[in-house]
Amino acid sequence: MSERNFMTLQFASRSENEAFARVTVAAFVSQLDPTLDELTDIKTVISEAVTNSIIHGYNSRPDGVITITAAIEWDTVFITVEDRGDGIEDLELAKQPLYTSKPELERSGMGFTIMENFMDEVDVTTAVGTGTTIKMKKRIESKKALFN
Repeated sequence: MSERNFMTLQFASRSENEAFARVTVAAFVSQLDPTLDELTDIKTVISEAVTNSIIHGYNSRPDGVITITAAIEWDTVFITVEDRGDGIEDLELAKQPLYTSKPELERSGMGFTIMENFMDEVDVTTAVGTGTTIKMKKRIESKKALFN
């Protein structure tokens, strides 16, 4: 395998596309031969990030576009989920466990907490009226022995 591989995926901000995004990124990451737990973690963070973009970034408007890029460098996967939606007014508040700006939708408010717990690094940039970008990084354990 070459030392760098990448993919880009763009899709409408429709809830039915969340599963498509999750499975597509998982298929791409599978070339690193992750454990089932690692793959489940990645699928979960993709679900959380995409759902946040749909519900919060685009306020469930189906006319938005979500872009996912993923890159593999040796034993590490880099994933970016980006929207050009409403942005987050108070990022620190939004990152608080159990906080949700949409309690009427029975949201758990755990999206950022899950992302931070399942990935090695998570960086969120946002601006009101411009959108949100979530950059995540995870080293795949099953490949560590090959690259040490």
